Amino acid sequence: YRLMIQSMTGFGKAVVELPHKKITVEIKSLNSKQLDLSTRIPQQYREMEMEIRSEIAKRLERGKVDFFVYSEAIGKEASAQINIPVLEGYFQQVKEASVKLSIAMPDVMSSESQEIDEVELNALRKAVDQAISQLEEFRIQEGAMLQHLFEEKIANIAHLLQEVEPYEKERIEKIKGRIIDALNKIDNFDYDKNRFEQEMIFYIEKLDINEEKHRLDNHLKYFLETLQSGKGQGKKLGFISQEMGREINTLGSKSNHAEMQRIVVR
Repeated sequence: YRLMIQSMTGFGKAVVELPHKKITVEIKSLNSKQLDLSTRIPQQYREMEMEIRSEIAKRLERGKVDFFVYSEAIGKEASAQINIPVLEGYFQQVKEASVKLSIAMPDVMSSESQEIDEVELNALRKAVDQAISQLEEFRIQEGAMLQHLFEEKIANIAHLLQEVEPYEKERIEKIKGRIIDALNKIDNFDYDKNRFEQEMIFYIEKLDINEEKHRLDNHLKYFLETLQSGKGQGKKLGFISQEMGREINTLGSKSNHAEMQRIVVR
């Protein structure tokens, strides 16, 4: 079994049917630095909210997560369909009228919610589990695609790094030649050959890119190791890629060679 990174983007849906009711659970997630969870749960299932939130946090860890539960009656109880928005409008008008006319309406509003039995709560738990599992599978599939893409990009950078090598010795000779030509063009100018060699060695050392190449190679290997160590590595991979970019930029600024700079851009 090969560990894979997971995408933070995903969607899951589950439907569970009871003799009198159908429960639908939907969950979707987007990218986020930490867990940002929004839930919409019907009043009758509010006692389950903390349990559901805890389960989502434990299994998903990160992401901007939207969670919805829908419940609808089926069978005999569903024979009369009430238009809720219209009913809400009537109810609001009745409330306003009762205030204006000082009419008391005892017992019309009941604060007690309908009792939900354990069978229905277990059905909800099952739907939540199935929806999260589906989202996890979605994230794993997306993660596999991302991992493949990253591995291709890293291999490409490693290949380009090898392309730099043939130009290195030639580059130093060209730079040295350019400086000597420039000095020779100055009339009646004489220079100390030993001092010139010392200065040239010092100058060329400043242009040496072996350390950058070595560090970049290490970063590429570390990126792949981290990629294959499983989920929850996004921040670390982001940091390693910044370090890769830093070494590549330094290669470019030190190269002093057109072809090497083209490779750096690629």
